[in-house]
Amino acid sequence: MATVVAQSHFIFGLRTGVKNNLLYFDEQTVIFPCGNNCVRYNINQKCQKFIPGTERSQGMQALAISTNRRYLAVSECVEKATITVFDLQHEQSRKRKVLTGGEIAVDKFVCMAFSPDSKYLIGQAGGPDWTLFLWMWEKKKVMATVKTSTDGPINQISFNPEDNTQICVSGNRVFKIFRYAGEILKQSSTFKTDTHHFLCHTWMSTEQVIAGTDAGQLMMFESGRQRWEMNVTPVQKVSSVRTIREISEVIYLIQSEKQDCNETFSTLPRVTAIVGYSNGFACSAGPGTVCLFEKREEEDQYKKTKEIKIPPELFSNDPSSAEQQEISTLCISPSEETLAASTDRGQLYGISLSLAELNKGVCAQFEHLSHSSHSSVITGLSTCIRKPLMATCSQDRSVRIWNFETNVLEMYKEFQEEAYSIALHPTGLYILVGFSDKLRLMTLLIDDIRTFKEFTVRSCRECAFSHGGHLFAAVNGNVINIYSTTTFEDVLNLKGHNEKVCSLNSVYVIVLQVRAIAFSADDSRLTCSYTGVTISPDAKTFFAVGTDCSLKEIQDCQILKEVRTGDVVCTTVAMSRSGRVLFIGTSIGTVRAFKYPLPIQNDWIEYQAHAGPVTKMVITFDDQFLITVSEDSCLFIWKIIDKEGQGLKREKELIYAEEILITKSDLEEKNKIMLDLNARVTELQEENKYQLSLRDIEYKEKINELTEKCIQQINSLNVLKAEKEKQQAAHVKALSEVLEKHDKEQQDMESSNNQKLMLEYEKYQELQLKLHKVQQEYEQQLHSVEESKTRALEEMMQSYEAKLEEKMMLVTQDEVQQKVREFDEYIKQEEEDADMEIHEIRMKYEQNLKEEKKANTRLKVELDTTTKQFHVLQREIENRNLEIEKLKQEVQKLQSVIKALENDITGLKTAIQKRDGIIQDKEKSIYELKKKNDTLNKTIEVMEFRAEYMEEQIEPKENEIQDLKEQMLEMEGELKEFHKTNTQLELKIAELNLKLKTKDKEMHKEMRKLQDIGVLVQRFKADLHTCVEFIQDPKRLKEHIRELYKCYVESSDVVRSIHLDNYSYTQKENHRQREHYEKIITTLKNQLTRDTNVLQDNVILMKEINDLRQELRTVRMQLHNYDSQSSFNKSSANTRGDQCEIYGF
Repeated sequence: MATVVAQSHFIFGLRTGVKNNLLYFDEQTVIFPCGNNCVRYNINQKCQKFIPGTERSQGMQALAISTNRRYLAVSECVEKATITVFDLQHEQSRKRKVLTGGEIAVDKFVCMAFSPDSKYLIGQAGGPDWTLFLWMWEKKKVMATVKTSTDGPINQISFNPEDNTQICVSGNRVFKIFRYAGEILKQSSTFKTDTHHFLCHTWMSTEQVIAGTDAGQLMMFESGRQRWEMNVTPVQKVSSVRTIREISEVIYLIQSEKQDCNETFSTLPRVTAIVGYSNGFACSAGPGTVCLFEKREEEDQYKKTKEIKIPPELFSNDPSSAEQQEISTLCISPSEETLAASTDRGQLYGISLSLAELNKGVCAQFEHLSHSSHSSVITGLSTCIRKPLMATCSQDRSVRIWNFETNVLEMYKEFQEEAYSIALHPTGLYILVGFSDKLRLMTLLIDDIRTFKEFTVRSCRECAFSHGGHLFAAVNGNVINIYSTTTFEDVLNLKGHNEKVCSLNSVYVIVLQVRAIAFSADDSRLTCSYTGVTISPDAKTFFAVGTDCSLKEIQDCQILKEVRTGDVVCTTVAMSRSGRVLFIGTSIGTVRAFKYPLPIQNDWIEYQAHAGPVTKMVITFDDQFLITVSEDSCLFIWKIIDKEGQGLKREKELIYAEEILITKSDLEEKNKIMLDLNARVTELQEENKYQLSLRDIEYKEKINELTEKCIQQINSLNVLKAEKEKQQAAHVKALSEVLEKHDKEQQDMESSNNQKLMLEYEKYQELQLKLHKVQQEYEQQLHSVEESKTRALEEMMQSYEAKLEEKMMLVTQDEVQQKVREFDEYIKQEEEDADMEIHEIRMKYEQNLKEEKKANTRLKVELDTTTKQFHVLQREIENRNLEIEKLKQEVQKLQSVIKALENDITGLKTAIQKRDGIIQDKEKSIYELKKKNDTLNKTIEVMEFRAEYMEEQIEPKENEIQDLKEQMLEMEGELKEFHKTNTQLELKIAELNLKLKTKDKEMHKEMRKLQDIGVLVQRFKADLHTCVEFIQDPKRLKEHIRELYKCYVESSDVVRSIHLDNYSYTQKENHRQREHYEKIITTLKNQLTRDTNVLQDNVILMKEINDLRQELRTVRMQLHNYDSQSSFNKSSANTRGDQCEIYGF
């Protein structure tokens, strides 16, 4: 057993051909099949969890998720068809139950569905029997089975969303509803569907089902009958549905006889997927298109509100090819926020329905749910050393670069030719791709893959770079060419294979591979063809796999050890750089891990990976990831870990490079775009500032106006309050006077009324006596009238009852006779159909007696059902008799209702007369609006003429603007020159001023020195005069002269030396300061020149911005005027049209 294991980490791709291959688990997680796994992909976190398939599975056929989103059902083909139910709430999605067809042999289950309460599961078996199974899945009990079709495929089955016992089945010429009752599935309703091929359906309510056909039609069935039919394409109208149906009938008949008509039939827009939600439903409408329908409030009709399309691929040779993808599955998130779709090319798309509803006027587009993946067999795989990148190529003519650390598609590109092989340079900056016509060396730029060298190697099935990247090898038939990466010269040609080379590792391994394959071919007498080879880290041993179901360890052209892999053919092999583990890929899509040194016994770990043969396998340079690709177009990344769940220890930490290649032209173009955008941003900022300032000014003006209005209103209020107080005082006086008058009048009225009341009371007593007498007389009359009325009513009731009984008997007899006729006609039709079918069966299948027996039994069952229907009709007749008695009672109620309705009719007639008057008034207003519309049309023509005239004037004005701009530029250039000369002169003046200052200082110093010397001379003269006095006395003269010498000569030497030293020091200091100031001046000069240049540029830019703003304002005002005029014309035209429609014009 291997101490190192592989753990599934991430997978790219989608397995096509699986029914219902995209499901929502929650708002962020979708479930889809990929390889031999079901993937739970979190869209926001970009992480995956895996539900592995069954061992030795031939592939998944269908998926289904329960309504509570807890259970997932997966249909697979192992030895026999099985359905596995997983619990999604469990962290590992553990397996709950495995369902089979029991005693009935089933090859595969093509579709499934859970009941609304998630207790039952239905599964549709494939042909030729097409048996429908109903399970109570938790007990693994088959509740009932029924055959749903005889020849056509079944495409979808589903439960009624509120009834566990009702099931809908749709397919080729099949649309049936079954009901589970008494442990039997019975067909509860029949529809005429002989000419339709139903691809999908969905329940809209407990009674309504909408189905889609391969001819692009939507049909709604309700309560056992077809309610309406419409075409999903916007071009076709209701009148053309009949022609489309006839075309589909003709095509179907031709297709049943000859299968060459598939191309003409596929051109029709097919409704391949449909899903319902609370507001309506979504369905596919041909290649790359999904339509949203919403229910109308008035009636049970649906209106198309939105069309969503698959976006074109930017890096494809034919961007519109993505729009030709057929929608396989549609699903909606639990909150009905997101719509997701899968296609027949293995791509996943999604769109937010809220955004789609907001942008109703614009055609919405899907977005990728994860990444664009390969849609065909992956033929090449390679990794590099300096970057976490891997490269793949496929039969879909695309080359893709992936990042195995971030699990992101870095870039991809499609080519005209199919790519057979690929190799990534160790630096991750170049790729080598073998096409059908040439071998191309390409650079990986920041957003593109570009060819910079081509080699005449056709259909290169294998290519590889050396570990250092200075050489690369390419297979040309049975010859291996080795080229230099720097000089592109053909360095070496390796010959010796009798057949094509099918695997390369590195330049050193190629030589070993040549020798080993030649040796093994001689040893096994060409009974084995090798498919993969790898080398050990010490380059002494290599391992080969082939079609003989074994793994061979070869050293020095001798087989050291051979491990049998059972009955499974090995396709690829790879060894880790540590040499601890060996991985092989098999033809059934599994990956096996072997411990190295190879064990004596057959001991390995097997992982469920792909749904097809593993074509390539690579281990990354740091031994952290294993990457496999397969014919199922899926790319699988495995994490290599030890038993403790940690990654393998690295010899040294590998730091990936982040450098990318970009051409000089692209970089310059991008820098130019950045500069333009920055300039645009600054312009917009300035414009926004200007607009804000304008708005501030407007708001301030409005505030001032409002304050003035408020002050005026306050003043007026104060005036009104004063007037109100005056009026209140006047009203109080008037009220007091009125109350006094009222009191007096009231007293007078009371006295007069009392007298009148006495008189009226006496009259009342007299009238009461008369009334008592009249009441007695009328009571006697009423009693006699009621007796006569009851007698007449009894007579009338007896006569009418006799007439009613006679009429009801006649009606019931007619209905019974009609039902009997219909029943006889139905039996005749059934017998004729049965005879036709028996005749066809005899002509086609004379030797198949069992089928005749089954047909006869089916006819007997139908006869039993018709007899049961006859008994049901008899019961209905009895029920009708009971209803007749109830109707007699309702006749009396209706007579009273008729009288009330007659009164209502008179009221309505008066209302109609009023409405007629209103209609006449509105007709007059319509006539006036027509006149206004004519005048507006005339004004529109005048405005259009003015607009043309303005457009003619724009061109000469633009030329004038350009001339003025050129003059401005010339003047600005002259200004720049003047500014430069001014700055130079100013700098010269500053230098001369500094020199003057230094010269002045030197002059002052010299003047001081002269003054000091003059003083010294005067003192010397005075002392000399004193010495002259002693000219007669030589001794004293000699002493005085010595003193003079000491005083003036010796001290002057010292002073001179001191002065000289001070002078040299001051000179040096002055010179140093002068150099320092000159440097400062030069820097200031440079800054000044820069500032002046910037100022000039800013002045120019401000002028241009102001000019452009002025032009913008004028253009916007013109556009605003045109838009307001056009909107006013449109609104008036629309109101006129609406009014005409209302009043029937």
